[in-house]
Amino acid sequence: MATTRRLTFRRTTRRAYKNLTPVKQKTSVNGLPLFGARRTDGSSRWAYVGYSLGTQWGILGGMESMSALPGNGENEGMEHDVETNGFDGRNDGRNDGRNDDGSAGFGGLVAGADIPQGTVVLAATPIGNTSDASARLIALMEHADIVAAEDTRRLYDLANRLGVHVNGRVVAYHDHNERDKADGLLDNVETGATVLVVSDAGMPTINDPGLAIVRRAIERGLPVTCAPGPSAVLDALALSGLPTDRFCYEGFLPRKHSERMQHLRMLRSERRTIVFYETLHRIADSMDDLLESFGPDRRMALCRELTKDYEQIRRGTIGEIHNSVRNDPPRGEMVLVIEGASDEEVNENTPNVLSIEELAELAAAKAKDEGLRIKEAITRVVAEHPLPNGSLPNRKQVYAAVLAAKGE
Repeated sequence: MATTRRLTFRRTTRRAYKNLTPVKQKTSVNGLPLFGARRTDGSSRWAYVGYSLGTQWGILGGMESMSALPGNGENEGMEHDVETNGFDGRNDGRNDGRNDDGSAGFGGLVAGADIPQGTVVLAATPIGNTSDASARLIALMEHADIVAAEDTRRLYDLANRLGVHVNGRVVAYHDHNERDKADGLLDNVETGATVLVVSDAGMPTINDPGLAIVRRAIERGLPVTCAPGPSAVLDALALSGLPTDRFCYEGFLPRKHSERMQHLRMLRSERRTIVFYETLHRIADSMDDLLESFGPDRRMALCRELTKDYEQIRRGTIGEIHNSVRNDPPRGEMVLVIEGASDEEVNENTPNVLSIEELAELAAAKAKDEGLRIKEAITRVVAEHPLPNGSLPNRKQVYAAVLAAKGE
């Protein structure tokens, strides 16, 4: 039968939190979730009510450093009745973050996470769902000596959502300064500091800053490790339904149409599953170019808002996804997963590299047979014979060869 206990918000010291045992979260005050705890000495008085996830995890792990303290404002001295459904807070006197069956709870994982000294740690952050944060990430954010963040505002926002207090020095570490900052951060590593590198979402170095410090650490013989976690590339690949045994990640497609087409032409004969990133502002143009480059029949998946409330996976052929993008433009961050080329497509798309003189002959013949101007014929011939890297032969050189063949 449900029981009701009187809970009191009051200010206390950090040291006092070590003597508390977690009790079930059941209700909220002013929109903030409550979390009750009682003293491990068996006292029936409720000593603490917290309201952040980090505080809850901190209690569970018996951690001294808490990210949020109650009673620090308008709630100080307030009392509230909370229904606990008979959950009386007894935990056999333990305060080590373990479950009743003796297995390690989440708080125990946080408290027991290893913080390597004198090491660069690349840590993956959630790509959309804060609950995907690992116990190791939480511990590193709280205990690293230095946190190098792509965007310090987003770091603190994530910390607030997790209820974690970032105790170390925070430095901005982004695309524009990572080469300049790398050696300074590594100097601290040499003296025994833990340097945590995080990006806005996902794993550093994967379309995010981090590569410079990894390379310099390797050159200087300093240790580098990872705290793995969420990955939009792997999530999209797993959800696409396309082959996952071999794949290539191509990052963002180029912004300019000509560069994008060159890149896609180079990938026509790629047998592995291909993964791209794309933005909502360029997805329509990119789908036009994918249709032109790969044709309408290859299978693909468009994955958007991965791990978020509005996650959506559109699966079909390139032609079908192209139409869906036109009729129902997708929003949010997107990952495109494209099926690799078949044997037939590989044979069709393998570039037949012709010399400039051979291209000139083809252009001259096309101009004569189809009644085209020589420059237009050259443009068509060049487009039909891309080079192995996806680029096109030089039209000026082909035109000069045409003139030379005519003796002009």
